Amino acid sequence: MATIRNFGFLAQLRSEASNHVIRYRGGRPRQSGRGLVFWFRPETASIAEIPMDDREMTLFVKGRSQDFQTISIQGTIGWHVIDPERLAERIDFSIALNTGRPQGEPVDKIEARITGIANQAVLQYLAQMPVRALLDAGPEPLRRQVAAALAGDAALADIGVAAVAVRLTNLAPSSELERALQTPTFEALQQKADEATFERRALAVEKERAIAENELVTRTELARQEKLLIAEEAGNARNRAAGVAEASEVEAAAEANRIRTVEGARADAEKQRIAVYRDLPPAILLGLAAQQLAGKLETIEHVNITPDLLATVLGEFRKAPAAIEAR
Repeated sequence: MATIRNFGFLAQLRSEASNHVIRYRGGRPRQSGRGLVFWFRPETASIAEIPMDDREMTLFVKGRSQDFQTISIQGTIGWHVIDPERLAERIDFSIALNTGRPQGEPVDKIEARITGIANQAVLQYLAQMPVRALLDAGPEPLRRQVAAALAGDAALADIGVAAVAVRLTNLAPSSELERALQTPTFEALQQKADEATFERRALAVEKERAIAENELVTRTELARQEKLLIAEEAGNARNRAAGVAEASEVEAAAEANRIRTVEGARADAEKQRIAVYRDLPPAILLGLAAQQLAGKLETIEHVNITPDLLATVLGEFRKAPAAIEAR
C-alpha cells in the first residue's frame, strides 16, 4: 500500500516496488511505474495502485458426477497482473488520496472472475465421468483441465491478468458415498482377514494334530519297546531259571553220586565187616557183643543171670575151642 503525506495544497506519494502506480490528471495517465515517489495536487489528481506480486486464492467447488454423485474439490490458484494499465482501465484500483487505501475491492473482483472460470471447468469435467472413474483418475487430470481453461480464457487476458499455478489438494465424495465406496473394500479386507484367521486356526489345528500323532507314535514306539523289554526280561528270567535248574540238577547229580559213592563204600565196609563176623564162632560174637555193650554202658547197678543163660554161655565157651582146633 502506498504512503501519502499531505502538505496543504500538495501531497507526496511513496509506493512500494511490488505495486504499480498510475497517476491520472484530466482523465489521462501522467505517471505510470513501480515504486514511484512523486508530488501531486490532490484536488486535480486521481491515482490507481495495482499489486504486481503473485497472489493465491482458495478454490472450493462442489459438483456432480455423471451418475449424479456429489464431489468436492479443494485447491488453490495462483495469479498475477501482466498488464497493469489495461487492468486499471477495466477494474477500479483507485486509492484514497488522504490515506492511500483502495477505495473498492478490486482484488476480490479479479478472484471472483477466476473462480467462475475454474468452477465452470470443474463442473464440466465432473459431469463427463461417473464417480468411480473420477476417484480412480485422481485430481491431476482435473488440475490440467482447470489450468488449460484459465490459460485459454480470453476474459482474463483482456483485463491483463494471468493464472500462474493451479493446485488441487482434495477430490472427495460425500461422507455417505465415501462410506458406501469403502464398504466393498472393507468387506474384501475383512474377508481376507477372516480367511487369514481361518488359515491360521486350520494351521494350528493341523499342528496340534501332527503333535498328537507324534505323541501317539511315540507312545506306540515306547509300548513296543517296553513289550520287547518285558519279553527280553522274561527270556532272561527263563534263562536264569533254566541255568539255576541245570546247576541244581548238576549239583544234585553230583551229590547223588557222592552219596552213592559214600553209601557204596559204607556198604562195602559193612559187607567186609559182616564177612569178618560171619565165620566167627557164636561164643566169640557173644563176647564181642558184650564188650561193645560194656563200652556203651556208663554204670551197671545190677545184673541178673539166670541158670539157663549161664548154662548156655558156658556151653558156647566149651564149643569155641573145639571149633578153633577143627579149623
